[in-house]
Amino acid sequence: MWSTNTNNIIGAIIIALWLLAGSNYIGNLVIPPFEPVYDAAANTGAAKSPAKKAPEKAAAEAGAPQTLPVLLASADAGKGKKIAKKCVACHTFDKGGKNKVGPNLYAIMGKDRASVAKFNYSGAIKKMGGKWGFEDMDQFLTKPKVFMPKTKMAFTGLKKAGDRAAVIMYLRSFADAPMALPK
Repeated sequence: MWSTNTNNIIGAIIIALWLLAGSNYIGNLVIPPFEPVYDAAANTGAAKSPAKKAPEKAAAEAGAPQTLPVLLASADAGKGKKIAKKCVACHTFDKGGKNKVGPNLYAIMGKDRASVAKFNYSGAIKKMGGKWGFEDMDQFLTKPKVFMPKTKMAFTGLKKAGDRAAVIMYLRSFADAPMALPK
C-alpha cells in the first residue's frame, strides 16, 4: 500500500538524483573533464629531438627507477647538507665529535657498524655487523626500522631516492679519504 510517506520518499530520491545529474552536467560545462592530449608526431617518430638525451635523464623523465650509482653520480652534497639538518638533533659530523642520542657520523661510509667509541648501540646493529656501504645506507635511510628491526633509531626515513643519495654523498664527504663511488 502506498502512503503519503512512500510518495514523499520516492519524490525525494527522484529530486536528489535529478539535482546530482544536473550539478554533474553544469560542473562539466564549467570545468571540462581531463582528456589526455594525443601527440601523433611523437608516436610515429616524425618529430624526433635533434639532440639525444643522456640515458640517465631519459630514464628519469620516463619515470623509470634509477639505480643507486646513477643517483649518486648526480647527487649534490649541498642538498644533502640541507636534508641532513634533521639529523643534527641526534648526530654530529665533526672529526672527533661527541656522540649525542646517536653516534658521531664522521667517516661512517665504509666503517664497521657499531664501531664508534663510547656509544651504546642497540643489540640489532651489534648483531648485524658488517660495514656501511652505499646500498646499505640507502636501505637504512629509506626505513631504518625495516632495514634493521629493533633499532633504537626513531627516524622514519626518507621517501625520495634523490634525497637519500644527496644525504649519502654528504655523509661520504666526512672522511679523510672518501669511499669510492659504486659503478
